[in-house]
Amino acid sequence: MTLTQIEYILAVEGSGSFVSAAEKWYVTQPTLSMQIQKLEEELGVKIFDRSHHPIIATEMGKKILDQAKKVHYERNVIDEIIFSQKDELYGNLNVGVIPTVAPSILPKTLQSLVKKYPKLDITVSEMTTASIIKSLKEGEIDFGILSTPLFEKTLKETVLYYEPYVMYASAKHKLLNKKIIHPEDLDVNEIWSLGDEHCMRFQVINLCGKQKFVGAQNPFIYNSGSILSLINMVDVNGGCTILPELAVSIFPENMLEQVRYFSDPSPVREISLVTNKYFTKNKLSIAFMDSLLANIPEAMKAKNKKRRVLSTS
Repeated sequence: MTLTQIEYILAVEGSGSFVSAAEKWYVTQPTLSMQIQKLEEELGVKIFDRSHHPIIATEMGKKILDQAKKVHYERNVIDEIIFSQKDELYGNLNVGVIPTVAPSILPKTLQSLVKKYPKLDITVSEMTTASIIKSLKEGEIDFGILSTPLFEKTLKETVLYYEPYVMYASAKHKLLNKKIIHPEDLDVNEIWSLGDEHCMRFQVINLCGKQKFVGAQNPFIYNSGSILSLINMVDVNGGCTILPELAVSIFPENMLEQVRYFSDPSPVREISLVTNKYFTKNKLSIAFMDSLLANIPEAMKAKNKKRRVLSTS
């Protein structure tokens, strides 16, 4: 068994396709198939059941893949040991971030990283939670910044901060007469929220109460990942929306008059750095976390009893 064959079978497991696995490693599909077939002949077992679409591992194949992941991990550990002895950071870092996090913290985070580590090549992609999870499992990105907990056994979560949710309402909205609002004050029939592919929508539903949304006559669902679009919808069409606090931190003073905070325990979302459990680029991830956390208010970095962490599902 060669390291190349290990990379190939892990790629097939992740994508469920010989074609996709070949594209990932920039080889032809026959070349990849031949290497896997050689491995199966060498071991005397079938690793994949090719009659299924997508392709799945056989029972014996699952055991082989589990061991292959350990070998792959140990190989990466060797690379990390060598890398950690060097004084400067370099290499490629692929990061997936949910759209509701990206605008508020990434610009300053990336600015400081590029300035401090000019040889570091960073690629950041805005992705939905489901896409980040899939890409982590398939090894397409190094880590994700998203709302947790995810309850995924193959992923590791490192909590970064707890971000409060606030309400943003149209200029003459009745709830602006209150200094502090309660979840029960919200009318689900006038809340603008993101589509089902965004975890923030489910957190809003959990904040208001699932039973209220089930009976809602006309809840506003906007199929976009843009917080700015939600704000514009409220300003033009009325109603209100729920936003993460960092999104309103850059508001001009006149817009802050349309923001209201919730009573304790304040609803928050848990934001974490999530990796595949076999992730080994520890030095790079620590550098990224340090730069990111430098732009997060201290009050958000610690969990306390006056907060209610909203579920992502």
